[in-house]
Amino acid sequence: MNGIHLRFYTYENRRHGSELMYEWLLEYAKKLGIHGGSAFRAIAGFGRHGRLHEQHFFELAGDVPVLVEFIASESEADALLAALRNENVNLFYARLATEFAVIEPAALG
Repeated sequence: MNGIHLRFYTYENRRHGSELMYEWLLEYAKKLGIHGGSAFRAIAGFGRHGRLHEQHFFELAGDVPVLVEFIASESEADALLAALRNENVNLFYARLATEFAVIEPAALG
């Protein structure tokens, strides 16, 4: 099946209202009918301002990048992006054409 791979980049300690941005984004997409999403914490990274963010052993509150991604149909991706614009969030994202499927075990004969 063909669809869209949406990748959103934020920081671990960034918030939308009272919630962490990556948690809010996962819940928001779920409410809109996106069938799955994941958040991945980076070891280190930098954004458009060039400041390096990296985790150190003794830090408790993380300032490291977080990637939140979804695989969706084109209409689902369009709806999510439009809804996020209406929520007035400031997020960098990448939208990539993708092919996806589920590998299922062969039927036992």
